[in-house]
Amino acid sequence: MVTPVTVRLGIMMFLQFFVWGAWYVSVTGFLGKEDMSAVTGAVYTVGPIAAILAPFFLGMVADRFFSTERVMAFLHISGGIILCAAPYFARSFELGPPPEDASLFHKVVLHDLNAYIQPFTIVLLLHMLCYMPTLALSTSLAFHNLEDQEKQFPLVRVLGTIGWIVGNIAVSLLPGKDSSPYQFFLAGGAALVLGLYSLTLPHTPPPLRGQSPSIGQILGTDSLRLFKSFPYAVFIIASFLICIPLAGYYSFARTYVDQMGALVNNSATFTMSFGQMSEVLFMILMPLFFARLGVKWMLAVGMGAWALRYSLFMMAADDSVFWMILIGVMLHGICYDFFFVTGMIYVDKKAPEEIRNQAQGFLVLVTQGLGLGLGAKLFAAHVLMNTGAESGKIDWESVWRFPALFAVGIMVAFIVLFWDRVEQKPSEEEVMEADQLVKETAP
Repeated sequence: MVTPVTVRLGIMMFLQFFVWGAWYVSVTGFLGKEDMSAVTGAVYTVGPIAAILAPFFLGMVADRFFSTERVMAFLHISGGIILCAAPYFARSFELGPPPEDASLFHKVVLHDLNAYIQPFTIVLLLHMLCYMPTLALSTSLAFHNLEDQEKQFPLVRVLGTIGWIVGNIAVSLLPGKDSSPYQFFLAGGAALVLGLYSLTLPHTPPPLRGQSPSIGQILGTDSLRLFKSFPYAVFIIASFLICIPLAGYYSFARTYVDQMGALVNNSATFTMSFGQMSEVLFMILMPLFFARLGVKWMLAVGMGAWALRYSLFMMAADDSVFWMILIGVMLHGICYDFFFVTGMIYVDKKAPEEIRNQAQGFLVLVTQGLGLGLGAKLFAAHVLMNTGAESGKIDWESVWRFPALFAVGIMVAFIVLFWDRVEQKPSEEEVMEADQLVKETAP
């Protein structure tokens, strides 16, 4: 049911994800133009770092002392100003390949440390430290002010996905498209608008005022007792591992699409937006698939889609096969919805009520924080080691072969080791609730 409140909250959610979508995918185009491609791995690590730190801020400050709309206003205005300043801190930065006799530890951990202290990387980290907490804040504000959460929240949340898509498309219309510095002004300006708009949102008092949550509650570590269940342990470990190659998709797929010339509207970012479009479709179809497949095979299909996507990217590399690349991008809907949303549903059914929120928070920490963070670091080193020292050309076939094989290995191990009785079909409300939980921190 559409009401004035749902319209106001829908505008909030649209702007929330427009801010992220208007630079996060296309930033690699800007880095390439400014001779800063060497900082790509570092740039795509700042989001996971902020995701790890966000629960501390939310649990110890935002949820206890200040109204939600005022915290959002402060964070978005601060983050918007920082993001608008980002292009002024861009400096040409060349890294080069590591020495041939360097140890694996040196290649993976030490070689690109200078990329993390580049002014541009630090500025984006500051922005993400402001932005990441607002993902949970916008969701909690929406739930607090909706009368029928199960029916109204999907209407509000779908505008977030549309905002991301529109942000991608808007970048493709800028002068210079994906490489334009104006993308930061576009995203930062939207953040400033959202910050001011937040002050007009319904008053939402801090949900934990007067409470003193423990560190275990904030991080979700009280839910570690669930590891006594072998299937649950297999699920958590598989979730962590599968996010390692996923980081490569987030940080290098746009660059790959650009170099392959697989452009829609002459923009790689526009091409990448088809992944979010397919996500909307598969979200609608997900209850139908769940009824036939159950938890185990929904998760397995999600992992298999990862392996197929990277395999298509690998096979398309030599001849720049457009249809393979586009299908690989559109598989994002299955990869994302079937694995992450199903995972949230599994945790919700597996965890006792008193630790359910902690278990969901721990899953986000393991996947969006630790998994993507480690993956961004490893994948950047992997791409560097498959880049010609003299030509600077990336061997994309070799780059995508590793995540394809890695995803296949995780999928096979998961199918063999995972078993559980939690197989019943979730209600549509449970699917929607899981969808909003996973999207609090994932792009």
